[in-house]
Amino acid sequence: MVPGPSLLAFALAAVALIVIPGPSVLFVIGRSLALGRLGGLLSVLGNAIGMLPLIVAVSLGIGAVVAQSLVLFTIIKFAGAAYLIYLGIQAIRHRRHTAVTHEAAPPSRSRWRILGEGFLVGLTNPKSLVFFVAVLPQFVDYRAGGIPLQLFELGLVFLVLALFFDSVWAVAAGTARHWFGRSPKRVERLGATGGVMMIGLGGVLALTGAKH
Repeated sequence: MVPGPSLLAFALAAVALIVIPGPSVLFVIGRSLALGRLGGLLSVLGNAIGMLPLIVAVSLGIGAVVAQSLVLFTIIKFAGAAYLIYLGIQAIRHRRHTAVTHEAAPPSRSRWRILGEGFLVGLTNPKSLVFFVAVLPQFVDYRAGGIPLQLFELGLVFLVLALFFDSVWAVAAGTARHWFGRSPKRVERLGATGGVMMIGLGGVLALTGAKH
């Protein structure tokens, strides 16, 4: 178990990092604008679940190996970027189907599919992997032993905090979408905006410099 002071310090550092709008926030907002509040929340949940394999990998020491391997890291990096761009293109292509009035709901779409898409984004996010590898060990009490368990516990704390704050962004963006829903044309533009945001995010991820 992570000692109380270290756990509190990590939680505060994690909150400070999470609340600052970054790639995860942009992804959530983009999905919420394109799919509505429920779609945004399912994307948040899927993204959080996708972090679990990364947390396990870091806890077992595999994450550090991947982060130091240029080939593996590059594969993950471009896979994640390509998938974000694909989701963005899909959002733009189907923007007319998302244009609904304030009396209607967003078009039906498999909840498992939305959850799975969020999972893949979370799983292929190299920034999360690098964060876990670089930051988590700094809050581990090596004298207390059980290093893998401490790393896993810290990772779960970050996951829960990210799940909460990203959900707030999803609800806010989804609510804005519903408000703009009084005009189908506005919702169509919002769906396209969400798609552009995801494409831009994928481009930034792909063009990010060296893995450090």
